Amino acid sequence: MMLAVIVGCALALVTSQHQARKLYVELQKEQELAKQFEVEWGQLQLEASTWATHARVERLASRALGMRVPPASRVQVVPAAAPEGRP
Repeated sequence: MMLAVIVGCALALVTSQHQARKLYVELQKEQELAKQFEVEWGQLQLEASTWATHARVERLASRALGMRVPPASRVQVVPAAAPEGRP
């Protein structure tokens, strides 16, 4: 009887250690994947900022849409409205 309990405990210990190792390997893989996603996110942010540069937008507006910058004499600057409660 005692031998069966000892064997059962030993098998449970081996099984739990094996499961812990498998989970640790899986954790390492997921952490590596997270690092790759962080790198890709940084690259996408850089690409998005490149696509939205003022010079690129202006170039596309002039080439594709036929738009042009108005002369300075036609530009009016509108002051921002004061926040509520402030004069």
